Amino acid sequence: MSTTSFPLLQTINDPADLRRLSRAELKDLATELRAFVLDSVSKTGGHLSSNLGTVELTVALHAVFDTPRDRLVWDVGHQTYPHKILTGRRDRMGTLRQFGGLSGFPQRAESEYDTFGTAHSSTSISAALGMALAARQQGGNRHAVAIIGDGAMTAGMAFEALNNAGVADANLLVILNDNDMSISPPVGALNRYLAQLMSGQFYAKARDVGKSVLKNAPPLLELAKRLEQQAKGMVVPATLFEKFGFNYIGPIDGHDLDSLIPTLENIKGLKGPQFLHVVTKKGQGYKLAEADPVAYHGPGKFDPSVGLTQPATPPKQTFTQVFGQWLCDMAAKDERLVGITPAMREGSGMVEFEKRFPGRYYDVGIAEQHAVTFAAGMACEGVKPVVAIYSTFLQRGYDQLIHDVALQNLPVVFALDRAGLVGADGATHAGAYDIPFVRCIPNMGMACPADERECRQLLTTAFEQNHPVAVRYPRGSGAGVVPLASLEGLPFGKGEVRRTTSAPAGRRIAILAFGTLLYPALQAAEALDATVVNMRWAKPIDTDLLLQVAANHEALVTLEEGTTVGGAGSAVCEALNAAGVLRPVLQLGLPDAFIEHGDPAKLLALQGLDAEGIQRAIAARFGA
Repeated sequence: MSTTSFPLLQTINDPADLRRLSRAELKDLATELRAFVLDSVSKTGGHLSSNLGTVELTVALHAVFDTPRDRLVWDVGHQTYPHKILTGRRDRMGTLRQFGGLSGFPQRAESEYDTFGTAHSSTSISAALGMALAARQQGGNRHAVAIIGDGAMTAGMAFEALNNAGVADANLLVILNDNDMSISPPVGALNRYLAQLMSGQFYAKARDVGKSVLKNAPPLLELAKRLEQQAKGMVVPATLFEKFGFNYIGPIDGHDLDSLIPTLENIKGLKGPQFLHVVTKKGQGYKLAEADPVAYHGPGKFDPSVGLTQPATPPKQTFTQVFGQWLCDMAAKDERLVGITPAMREGSGMVEFEKRFPGRYYDVGIAEQHAVTFAAGMACEGVKPVVAIYSTFLQRGYDQLIHDVALQNLPVVFALDRAGLVGADGATHAGAYDIPFVRCIPNMGMACPADERECRQLLTTAFEQNHPVAVRYPRGSGAGVVPLASLEGLPFGKGEVRRTTSAPAGRRIAILAFGTLLYPALQAAEALDATVVNMRWAKPIDTDLLLQVAANHEALVTLEEGTTVGGAGSAVCEALNAAGVLRPVLQLGLPDAFIEHGDPAKLLALQGLDAEGIQRAIAARFGA
């Protein structure tokens, strides 16, 4: 589509422009906004289904609330493209998720309208509650709104915040963007009218006056409460949110501005915690995404008139696919195996496993803490759990990893997808910290496969152990080394020498590579004539091999796609120090900084972790 297709949208440079439009014009704006989102994402790639579903809700929120003075906190964050477009970033959407461009998530440094950075789920209610109480403490009257959806209500943190908000009596609005139709949708004009009535001042005042009059007659007050519950029960589903102290309103149609705007305007005048239940449809307005919202959740570039198509040449097998095949093969061999995922079936490669072994597949929802302890409970009973979880999301279950799994030395395998830099999703999703936070835990093992074949083999090795082991692997494909068909493992805690230097004594350098950076290390080593060691394990470090290499080389270089602070390079230094061996060690990896979004290969090069960068760093340090 050309930009001339969006005449009204082009006039909106900030929400103040939007608030001058009539209701009819807002509907036209929503139509243009949806078309712009589709057009934009088809050119850049990104999250689509969730953003098509929040168009009207976004328009309504900015029309009713005085943003950015009023705070909007978006949960998960991948539903905020309409929000970005309406808040002065329309002309930069062509840079979305690219290096130096717009983030795919809310980011405080990017815009004053992004009041809280999100990307992990279920944080919105806590953050918005903090903002609401801060406003009250400062004597202000700002509104705080949390928009939560995409399964984020399944996480315990959301309910912790609800529990606190109810007793805090904060002026907080929580909007449940129910886009999975998990609760009955609204029906007809009567429902719209009653939802508006229940959010209005008349209803709120009548309820409060009634309770005041009847407070000295407990039996009558209890009867009134029951009648109120029954009246609401005629038009809304049974809900626990009022038990948390919220006034529950809805459900209402999240694509109907004639319902959304009056309801939000009424709620804006209410005091105390409010809960608005809005029903939306993922992929709304684009039939292909409506029919398959999962496929269109995060597509790459595509032609909207055609939809997603298969590439002409099959891509290389990804590490995620290697894991998925291994999981099925090992499950067929060992009936004790169960697969556990915190709501990432597709992303973790478990679709086929669920089909073949439905009785051994457990999706626990967005609840990483529960997933880890749930696995621990199963392991106590002789089951062999494999927890498929992104590296960045295991951070959310860290206490459980230590206290419930490692402390009890339970044989749980953690398949850590998206280790290292993840590209377009940026710092919130990068698996930069798993080596440090896993290797410091007693009883834990940590494998770092260099390629697809080793990934399959080291998963087998991990599964064969009688203690917890994590296997980390990156997003996408690797060197393209075809996995073995067998379920053969590799020795636990042992590495291998992949290249031996021919340099004379006094000039010998060894590169110790952890993970997929083995391959650029081999390229750099050709130019430097250095030894290359595929260490394979960040814990335990292969101390025997390390000391042999140290004895024959004058300098060592460690290489990892993870933070160098407490990482595998630190483990090497600790092992050398414990053995009383003094060698200069150059630690190469990710710096002590958050790495922004962009093309993964470019990001690695910028950090000096491609072959040329590795060669330059070694030459600068050792003059090789």
